[in-house]
Amino acid sequence: MTEAKPKSSTQTLKKSNPATRRKPAARRRTAYSKAELEEIFRRFSIQRPEPKGELEHVNPFTLVVAVALSAQATDAGVNKATRALFKVADTPEKMLALGEEKVRDYIKTIGLYRNKAKNVIALSQKLVDDFGSVVPRTREELVTLPGVGRKTANVVMSMAFGIPTMAVDTHILRIGNRIKLAPGKTPDEIEEILMRIIPEEYLFHAHHWLILHGRYCCKARRPECEKCVIADICKSPEKTCDVPAPLVELPPQAISAVE
Repeated sequence: MTEAKPKSSTQTLKKSNPATRRKPAARRRTAYSKAELEEIFRRFSIQRPEPKGELEHVNPFTLVVAVALSAQATDAGVNKATRALFKVADTPEKMLALGEEKVRDYIKTIGLYRNKAKNVIALSQKLVDDFGSVVPRTREELVTLPGVGRKTANVVMSMAFGIPTMAVDTHILRIGNRIKLAPGKTPDEIEEILMRIIPEEYLFHAHHWLILHGRYCCKARRPECEKCVIADICKSPEKTCDVPAPLVELPPQAISAVE
């Protein structure tokens, strides 16, 4: 019977010394307190009580198609193409019957239309084969559809099924880091923080509010701090004003699904 070798002092030290153990990744934090977060989104809710998406659709299937087509395209351009398309093909079966070539003809004014037409036919086939022609409600299932990524899935979950999500676009990515609301390097990191910190009562519309705030106020090149309703709370080192703009309801402003 062989005798087990005693562990070296180095091995023992590594195992027993807390400093040598792998530490779990630090949880990313917002720079704002719970009370400040509550106030930020309370003001956004007064400013834009019912933000609406711009993409036109008639059911969950046409929404999936429209959002998939909107990548690297304007929502106005997508709407112009899909108005005619959805009149003849508003279900997966009708889209398959139409065929890829005719789908291309309808959407040829949209960027990357050839590849997008392939995806529309492929996702229609996937819905028929795997989901009984019904658009799934979960992110895990939605991202299995050709041409549908996490951001598109989040938009569909929110707009079609009323499920609070956070589709992180260029505006939300910028705001998350600029004002230290949700510092992160990737959309997934920022999404995780925002979903965790935004008060539940404001979560459903928060995605729309942040996009609109980024598009019309906290702009990429020069943020218009004088128009900002959270200027007194904002922790951005770039801000040029500490006085919040008057808190009044703004005229309806539609948002793009994906930017």
